[in-house]
Amino acid sequence: MKIKFLGAAGHVTGSMYLVETETLKFLIDCGQFQGTLEEEQLNYKNWEFEASHLDFIILTHAHVDHSGRIPLLVKKGFNGKIYCTYPTMQLADILLRDSGKIHEAETDWENKKRERAGLDKVSPLFTEDDAIDAIQYLYPLDYHQNISVSNHFSFELVNAGHLLGSASVIITFSENGESKKLVFSGDLGNSTNFLQENPEKITAANYLVMESTYGNRLHQDIETRTDKLVDIIVDAYKDGGTVIIPSFAVGRTQEIIFELNHYIRTHETEKSEILDRIPIYVDSPLALDATSIYSHNSQYMSELIKSYGESPFKLKNLHLVNSNEASIALNRDSSPKVIISASGMCEAGRVKHHLKHNLWKSSTHVIFIGYQAEETLGRAIKDGAKKVRILDEDIAIKAHIHAISGFSGHADMNHLLEWAKSIEGLEKIFITHGEEDASHFFKEKLSEIKSCDIEIPNLNDCFEIL
Repeated sequence: MKIKFLGAAGHVTGSMYLVETETLKFLIDCGQFQGTLEEEQLNYKNWEFEASHLDFIILTHAHVDHSGRIPLLVKKGFNGKIYCTYPTMQLADILLRDSGKIHEAETDWENKKRERAGLDKVSPLFTEDDAIDAIQYLYPLDYHQNISVSNHFSFELVNAGHLLGSASVIITFSENGESKKLVFSGDLGNSTNFLQENPEKITAANYLVMESTYGNRLHQDIETRTDKLVDIIVDAYKDGGTVIIPSFAVGRTQEIIFELNHYIRTHETEKSEILDRIPIYVDSPLALDATSIYSHNSQYMSELIKSYGESPFKLKNLHLVNSNEASIALNRDSSPKVIISASGMCEAGRVKHHLKHNLWKSSTHVIFIGYQAEETLGRAIKDGAKKVRILDEDIAIKAHIHAISGFSGHADMNHLLEWAKSIEGLEKIFITHGEEDASHFFKEKLSEIKSCDIEIPNLNDCFEIL
């Protein structure tokens, strides 16, 4: 068996692994590179395999950095099954459609500039119609459902605790009469998420491909991060300011809504009273669709979520913004409020308009609650830029900028180490999904508890494991 690292190797995003046996050729994930211009250009490079020759895909979860090149793969001839969990199928449906719309809009914008400059037009990576074509190949499975692809190859999905429906993949295969297990961690949850159950422990494997996004960092605990979030909102309210939370529409937005709901229900203080009356706006069509999916899939979530019945994401002061007109109106309203809007890295969507209209105000508070890739607008603001360019206009930054790391859906260093520690029989570990410092630091820590060979692959590296 051979594994070729076609994404998330030397990069945080672009998850894609080509696996070949004597009789099968398939992908684990088919994600989009996100971040720097150089990274995003990788999405347009030709693959060294024929899409039509792939037998199937196993999708660990719906986030675009794991699923975002599936429409391109289908457009190039893939027509096999894309195995995933039921919630992943539902979330991938809305995420891929939305991504197609974004590619079309960004390409239209770029082509207008190219036309004025006398340059040739470019095509989008894929369109919304391409996404709709691809969605039909999603093939949902239950956790722990064993799929026998052949007499020598089977796999199952187990809960990774990262996102609704996220999974680790356990592959059992045999070559030359020898049986082995290969595990792909997928993105692992951090065991401090109110929404998800803890990542499921895996007790035995021979080979492991493991993420390291937060391999050199520790998160704040739930109580600390929630208190910090509440304090910022209350301070902004008292100052008459607006709070803007750039948030990933799927997962993070639902987590924020629930934690505010849970805080109000479990505290009787001045802060909870303020939270109970300050208007909170969710301004992202994608987030609204995702929240509906979350509300109908509580059986896949934590016991705490289940205890809330039909109301985990309902607040009396929560307003769902359904139109562009209503979104624009928010920036004409000077009263205190909280705006939760996508995208999480501020690279697209309505949040760019809210930042444009509010970053220059000293009464504004911006809260970053997730990873900000290099060369993104979110990273520039978070790192202390004094001025940024948004929608072709230079905007001075006078707002208060905050970062709360504990809301990450990824396991931190200690959670990653604890999860890996339970796996016995490892012969080789491949570390992926991390910036260089994070991956190398995590390798050092992992080598203290595992005596096997540990590799940090580069993009396009290929390894034969049996």
